[in-house]
Amino acid sequence: MTTTTADQLTASDRCDRCGAQAYVRVTLESGQLYFCAHHGRALTPAMSDIALEILDESDRLHTAAPDVR
Repeated sequence: MTTTTADQLTASDRCDRCGAQAYVRVTLESGQLYFCAHHGRALTPAMSDIALEILDESDRLHTAAPDVR
């Protein structure tokens, strides 16, 4: 499966638990859940058996920000 730009999470996607920016999207038969990196690490292992797809973009937190001077 290929992830396209439309599939990527944006700054407007918010964690369903705390409202922080979402970096993890869990797709279930009944819909999608969004989680910040913290809640994604805590909750997605329990959902891995029932999830259709888990998109984890939390590695974006560890990439260097561009130098904007």
